Amino acid sequence: MIPVRGYEGRKVAVLGLGRSGLATARALIAGGAEPCLWDDSPEARANAEAAGFTLTDLTRATAWDGVAALIVSPGIPHLYPEPNKLIARAMAAGVPVDNDIGLFFRSWSTPDWDEMDQVPKVIAVTGSNGKSTTTALIHHILQVAGRPTQMAGNIGRGVLDIEPAQDGEVLVLELSSYQTELARSLTPDIAVFTNLSPDHLDRHGGLGGYFAAKRRLFAEGGPDRAIIGVDEVEGRFLANQLAQGAGGDRVIRISSGAKLEGPGWSVFARKGFLAEWRKGRQVASIDLREVRGLPGAHNHQNACAAYAATRTLGLAPKLIEEALHSFEGLPHRSQLVGEKDGVRFVNDSKATNVDSAAKALQAFPKIRWIAGGLGKDGGIASLKPHLGSVVKAYLIGHSARDFALELGDTQHEICETMERAVARAAEEAEAGEVVLLAPAAASFDQYPNFEKRGEDFAARVQALIG
Repeated sequence: MIPVRGYEGRKVAVLGLGRSGLATARALIAGGAEPCLWDDSPEARANAEAAGFTLTDLTRATAWDGVAALIVSPGIPHLYPEPNKLIARAMAAGVPVDNDIGLFFRSWSTPDWDEMDQVPKVIAVTGSNGKSTTTALIHHILQVAGRPTQMAGNIGRGVLDIEPAQDGEVLVLELSSYQTELARSLTPDIAVFTNLSPDHLDRHGGLGGYFAAKRRLFAEGGPDRAIIGVDEVEGRFLANQLAQGAGGDRVIRISSGAKLEGPGWSVFARKGFLAEWRKGRQVASIDLREVRGLPGAHNHQNACAAYAATRTLGLAPKLIEEALHSFEGLPHRSQLVGEKDGVRFVNDSKATNVDSAAKALQAFPKIRWIAGGLGKDGGIASLKPHLGSVVKAYLIGHSARDFALELGDTQHEICETMERAVARAAEEAEAGEVVLLAPAAASFDQYPNFEKRGEDFAARVQALIG
């Protein structure tokens, strides 16, 4: 646990009592603060009381007397489409609003760091797609290298729930736009921006607000090194804003598909090969085509980001290459769950929007595609340019028939359930093909979350292949 510093003997309100909220309460107590806990959900309040916490009804005006700050969980809107009523009350009263990420950055370093041989570092990863895989991959490379490391944030443990830093430790954080937008302190040593595509637009008031939330990771104090995906205009703009000169090495530009020119530091992947260039010359190359845990161009971009981040720590290219080959991937993200008679079964249940599904569809040459669920605005019309590798689509869930109308000439079958879709795809698949779950839709019509959907797919596959 990281005890929160700066609030000793003071009242701190905590709104939202899920995993991060309860971890925040414990960290505040450990730091000598008095947390005042509340959640709009009666169920969450009951769970907190069962865990031994005392609640404070923040809907009462008198509850705010003497409150030094309000700490908000990521899922609670603080600006768009409109602020939660209690957050609005705090802002009206001049009570500073923060989150656990802000508390972490003000509490992570301690006086005993002066006695360490190697000061701990923080690598923070954000972006629309690939940030979980990139975060886990950086963590994996560090483990292979024998560096002390922890992984937290939007993946793994809550940031205040981790252990205090060891000498030379590297903490790898995945941060969502909800987390970066509100945190009052953001001071990573190395910051990574993978890419940008439209998402959470209602929460951020449009694409500009969404990008601004991501960009705060690079503006509040500024990282020593910035690793920026430049395949979109926003990334190119951000890299330019942070660059200190054409040949500087504060910014490492990364790309999946484009050869990056110029005298600066860049890492890019083309035709399955990762290349590192510095000061106008190539210094390393890695063949990614046989790295089974990172299939497709989108994962090659993740590899570039993780490679760049660990290179800034002084790791050798050969060591990084070895670690890439032992990376098994994350559950529900291009995860190989089975193989039989030359047919591979890949679980990408995390592909809940068309952008991530498009990346999955470009990862393999011949695909039996399982798609559908609770469709999002716009359907899947924008996926048409990426359907060339689809031999046949097997459609499930609430949006199955709507998706069928948008597939054009692509062969398809309405299966409705995962059980039937897996059975039909496995029955018809031929050697060299991939049965791919990449739903391009939310899961809530049939499953509580995308993890349960992916687990169901994997279980159906295992039952079929034995």
